[in-house]
Amino acid sequence: MNYKDIRVANAKDLKKGEMRQVSVEDNEILLARVEDGFFATVAHCTHYGAPLVKGILNGERVICPWHNACFGVKNGKLEEPPALDALPHFPVRVEGEDLVVKLPEKISSQRIPEMGRYNPQADNRTFVILGAGAAGSAAAETLRQAGFEGRVVMLTKEDILPYDRTALSKKYLQNDSVKDSLILRSLEFYNQWDIEVYSHKSVTKVEPVKKTITFEDDTIFEYDALLVATGGKPRNLKVPGADLDNIFTLRKPEDADKIVAVAENAKTAVVVGSSFIGMEAASSLAQRDIKVTVVAPGTVPFEKILGGDIGATFRKLHESNGVSFRMGTKVKQFEGKGKVETAVLENGESLNADLVIVGIGVEPVTDFLQEIELNEKDGSVIVDEYLQAADNLYVAGDIARFPYAATGELTRIEHWRLAQQHGRVAARNMIGEKIKFASVPFFWSGQFGVKLRYAGHAEEWDDIIIQGNLDEQEFLAFYVKDNQVLAVAGSQHDKDIAAITELMRLQQMPSEDEVRKSKINWVEKLTSEQLAIG
Repeated sequence: MNYKDIRVANAKDLKKGEMRQVSVEDNEILLARVEDGFFATVAHCTHYGAPLVKGILNGERVICPWHNACFGVKNGKLEEPPALDALPHFPVRVEGEDLVVKLPEKISSQRIPEMGRYNPQADNRTFVILGAGAAGSAAAETLRQAGFEGRVVMLTKEDILPYDRTALSKKYLQNDSVKDSLILRSLEFYNQWDIEVYSHKSVTKVEPVKKTITFEDDTIFEYDALLVATGGKPRNLKVPGADLDNIFTLRKPEDADKIVAVAENAKTAVVVGSSFIGMEAASSLAQRDIKVTVVAPGTVPFEKILGGDIGATFRKLHESNGVSFRMGTKVKQFEGKGKVETAVLENGESLNADLVIVGIGVEPVTDFLQEIELNEKDGSVIVDEYLQAADNLYVAGDIARFPYAATGELTRIEHWRLAQQHGRVAARNMIGEKIKFASVPFFWSGQFGVKLRYAGHAEEWDDIIIQGNLDEQEFLAFYVKDNQVLAVAGSQHDKDIAAITELMRLQQMPSEDEVRKSKINWVEKLTSEQLAIG
């Protein structure tokens, strides 16, 4: 490949700890100064293309403003998901006062991290990953990135390669996407790096002492180490008429395909449940000019997760876009001839429904596990700080109940990005690295163009400190308990949330009292904390 040297900026114009996006021959390059060194990478996140210059540079680490993927700015290395690929990076030198970047003729937007291959002469062990969702697929790639040369086998019940589940309730449901765009990696990718992927594999039993997996056809597979990442299955409504056609849960692409097909001719829809799947689905269907009604037993959407005030804000947002709500009640039954026509509520009201989406949570898929401690309430798997449940058996994602580093309490969190973080850490522990899981949870949601970001985790709180204007969906909300900020939700504050996530990771988050005293500049706060440490 041919390279050329291009002068891109004046070195004096870039301050220490500063990033700048520059245009170079129809390409965008990110320049960063770390102490007295200058570095260059591509300018956009390899996940969804966010401009990294609008994110945070913390030391040598750049954090994406949209979904908090993290990269090493010196070498482009991927440090945190949800991105899969590293940033292409380019040599920089100083000539006089000029910054000169050596660029290839064709600049790629992403770079696959360095990966190893299967070498049975070096390592004859077999590592199995049960489940090909966020945790499983991240683990498979991490094993190869970490230099594991044994056999890597990934098993899934589904008939599709690992895909981006977060898109199903958003653009995919709006029919603004195609199925192929969901796929995270191609079959050629898995073949190239000797990752064996087998679909339609239903497991009936895992016996950790024997280190065996039994399949539905009674065949048995032996493993040396196993990661269980089977995720959850949607809860169904157990009411009369729930088996009528056009009543759906939304978990897999085939679910979304069926919903989209019915939505083509639908005029009315009922969404049961007001958590994120339900509300995102309501937003997507309403944008297809369908009259949507949300039915849920609570007072406002998201009340258990975000609190009443923010829940009311999102209710108003939906109502301003034509969505109706029936809160404080439940569906008693569905009626129709072959397919659903009406949803009958406990309050006596009947709602027309050409289609129904049920979004009332998921149940961990763990009933096949033998000799493993399960949580008696929900069947999740109890693991230690290394995500280990038994000898050479690890658990990640929605089914794992793990010690949350910020509080020490056993916690189960159903976040896509956290599942990826689980998978990456579990994979390294499978090869003996002994890494404690201490990542900061982060999730996002998009409804009618309003983007919510949430960092940390709070199941209960003493108070919520809200700064900003809820009527304009511009706010930061701090969830506090015992003078500690456990979580922060925000809208139109992407850069602040990125800085806050870093402060949480570094255990430098200000106390509740400090947050109450004044409105903190979070980017400056992060910078000052790092200068103090340095």
